[in-house]
Formats: sequence, structure tokens, C-alpha cells
Amino acid sequence: MATAKPKKQAHFNVEEQKYEREDTSEKLQEEDLLEFKTKQRRRSSVAKLPKALPGMRKASTGSADSYSPCSSSGEEDDVSPREKKQQSPNGFADFCVRNIGQAAAGRKEIVLAEQEMYGVMALRKRSAKEKPLQGAHIACCTHVTAQTAVLIETLTALGAKVRWSNCNIYSTQNEVAAAVAAAGTSVFAWKGQTEQDFWWCIEKCLADDSWQPNMVLDDGGDATDLLLRKHMAIFNKLKGIVEESVIGVHRLYQLAKSGKLTIPAMNITDSVTKSKFDTIYNCRETVLDALKRATDIVFGGMKIAVCGYGEVGRGCCQSLKAMGAVVMVTEIDPICALQACMEGFVIVQLNEVIEKVDMVITCTGNKMVLLREHMDQMKSGCIVCNMGHPYMEIDVNSLKSPDLTWQNIRPQVDHIVWPNGKRIVLLAEGRLANLGYCSTPSFVVSVTVTTEALALIDLFKAPTGYYGNDIYLLPKKVDEYVASLHLSKFDAHLTNLSEEQAKYLGLSTQGPFKTNHYRY
Repeated sequence: MATAKPKKQAHFNVEEQKYEREDTSEKLQEEDLLEFKTKQRRRSSVAKLPKALPGMRKASTGSADSYSPCSSSGEEDDVSPREKKQQSPNGFADFCVRNIGQAAAGRKEIVLAEQEMYGVMALRKRSAKEKPLQGAHIACCTHVTAQTAVLIETLTALGAKVRWSNCNIYSTQNEVAAAVAAAGTSVFAWKGQTEQDFWWCIEKCLADDSWQPNMVLDDGGDATDLLLRKHMAIFNKLKGIVEESVIGVHRLYQLAKSGKLTIPAMNITDSVTKSKFDTIYNCRETVLDALKRATDIVFGGMKIAVCGYGEVGRGCCQSLKAMGAVVMVTEIDPICALQACMEGFVIVQLNEVIEKVDMVITCTGNKMVLLREHMDQMKSGCIVCNMGHPYMEIDVNSLKSPDLTWQNIRPQVDHIVWPNGKRIVLLAEGRLANLGYCSTPSFVVSVTVTTEALALIDLFKAPTGYYGNDIYLLPKKVDEYVASLHLSKFDAHLTNLSEEQAKYLGLSTQGPFKTNHYRY
């Protein structure tokens, strides 16, 4: 769903910054004779192996549980983290995670992510001494992954105090949450929460005896929603909100339209760096990974209906088509539909194809896109997957009726069985599949979180009254700056605009190089 175009643009001064990283490589050498002898020893030892080795997983353990970084920790612990008393080795206890003992493993994940997150690490390096966020108290409600942990620790390095909760009950990496908590940041997140746990964790970040935020970083609008419902006094005192998601920004525009937005907000989802990089490339990279981990399917020849051809749908369609799938697209927007047609996809209505497709993927950002009446018509074995709105695209509640049986096959993989024996495969209970089954590309996420960090700095440093109670985009100059921070990965060399060329185009030699209405 496209959001309305903001009327105002934020102000930001950008300085040139280069961030270089020394590339290292390893050369592996193996001797043929040694390799042959090793294989021979392996063959001869097979018969001597015991029936079960210590730590070996049972055959019933799902593949997602065995090699997904998002489900690698503590799933077997049935005790709620809220009932545990934990503290870090240095005595810090203001957190609630699955197991603080997993901190060392989580730190390795974060270090690995840092190596690919050029932009946000460059920002941390440049501004750590200046500490532009000194005095900021930021309540963060985002996915809790290694990549977002790099952002959280960057905000801390820039002077902010942060409390962090998850925006999705399935996407949290438990070991990463433990690592950030062990480093002294208040984290309230674990994988597989109940709805009650979910809201409790957000509450702990918004209103605590020793804490009151003056800024919010939100992904999906849940923290903003809770403030409006229960803590209006805190909401009215905020210096601003930075919102990443389509649905969160949509809610902000609804607030502004009704006159209930009493603070400034930054729209990240419509920034070029978010929509043209994170949204499309993240989904293009992760949709296949998630589906493979969850279902072990082959894509060649599979008939797949993709609902929505925005940036998310476009990324998914590109990957699926490259794997040989027969992709059909549903779309309400004639412009997006025409784009899909020009890329070789057939535009259909869901009712026309629902009985013959092998999979349905929702990517619209809207609610109630896939209904019970659609699922009643699906053939047995059809896979249902969501890549769009965090939890509202698929009418999952309609499947929790007495006439249907739920059978859990793997973590976050359920068979929904009809009375006649037909079954469909539901992934992540209709929530975001890619964030439930696999990690996200660190480099792509870096583009978005660098933009978010700059937005937080701009809102916090702005003089009182500089921004009105409206929704803003960071200026194109910042988008270009964020992009430039990431070019070093590719050893890219930009061409310089001459004074004569700049004068002809009516531009500055330092940018921005496109007008505000330019469509990338």
C-alpha cells in the first residue's frame, strides 16, 4: 500500500565521509593424498558409529531449527523469561531475554554483521567522539537481530540511552538479545513470545520507574500505538518518532489527518535508500532462503500467486522467476500492474487461480488479503506465506475454527487440515516468513539503519519548534550520502560533475543530483 506523499522535507547537513575496510582473503590448500586417506578413514569408521551421538538432533527436529540463525537458541526452555532472575557477569539485570548465557554466541553474530554494515559503522566511527545523541532516551521497537543490534550499539556509542523490544514475536535472535543485554543495554525480547509477552516487552521500553523516552524508533507502529493508548503524556513530550515500515507510516498519516499527531515524525519507508534498496533487495535475497528452510521445496515449474507488485512483490517475483517458477501477480494499481506485465508476469484476480496454484505469497502491506474463502478453495499441499504486513494480510483467525485441525510440523510450519483430509501449509502463522526462518543481508540492512540513525540525530538536534507536528522525509542529499557510504564495498569510483555541467543542469557539483520529484 502506498502512503501519501509528505509535504515537508527535513533539514540535514552532510559532511563527506569515506569508510574503507581492509579486505582479507584465505587460501586453502589440500593435498590429494591426504584427502583420499581422510575419505577412506571416514568410510571405514561408519560401521563403528553409535546409534546416537551426544547432541545429535532427533529426526523429528525441523530443518529450520537445525540451521536457521533465527531459531538457534533456547527453544527447548519452557520457562518464560519473565519468570527468571538473570544478570550479566557485571551485575546488570535490567533486561529480559531467553538466556543471558548465550551472550558470547550472540556477540559473534554481531561482529559478523558489522563487517558488512559499511554505512552505519562509518557513522559510528565519524561521530563517536562528538556524541550527537548525548541526552537522547530512545525507545526502540524493531526486529531483534544481529543487524539491528549494530544500529542499537551505534546509537549507544553516539551518546544515547536505549531500551529495546522486538516488533515481531518470531524474528528475535535470542543469542543476539543476550549479547546486547550483557553489554549493558536494556533488552526485552525473545523468540516465540505470546501476545501478552509482546506488549509487556514494549511497555517496559516506554514506561518504567527509572525511564521515560524522549524519542521513539518504531517498526510497525506498535510502540507508537501503545503510547497513544496508555501514555499520552509521554507521547506529547517526545522530540519525535522515526518510523520504518509502510503500515507504521500509514498510521502516522492517519493520525496527522485526524489532528492527533502532536509531535514531528520521520518517514523512513518512503526514503530512496529504504524503498529502492532494503525493501526490494532484502526480499529478493530472503524469500527463497526462507521457503527452502521451511518447506524443502523445489521452485521449478511451481505455480505461485504473488499478491502485490510493489517493491516487496517485485523482489519476490524476480527471485521466483529466476528459479523457474510460474509466477502470477494480483495488483490493484494499474501502474504496478503494467510494470509487472512488462516484466513478463500475468496479472490475475486471486479467485481466478486460487484452485490451481501451489503457493500464495502476500506482499501488499494491506489487511485481509487472503481470506478463509480463498483457503477453502486451495488444493491440498498449497503453501501460504506472508512477506508483507507483519501479521494482518492473511486471515489466520478464521483458520482457528473447530472444523479445522492444526498440526505443527516444524517450528513455525503448520498443517491446517480440513475435514475431508485436505491440508495447507501455513508459514509463521501468517507473520513475516523471511524474518522467521532466516537472517537478513547485513549490507542491505545497513542502508536502512544508517538512514534511521541520521533521522534520529536530525530530530534530536533540531531546535525547539523547527519541526511542526507533521511527517517529514530526510532530504535527497542524505539519501545520496547514505548511498555513498556503501560504495566502498564495490570499489566504486564516482564521476565528478564539472562546473559547466552542473550549471547546465542547474545543480551543485556536490549534489543533490536529482530533483525531489525524480523517480528512481
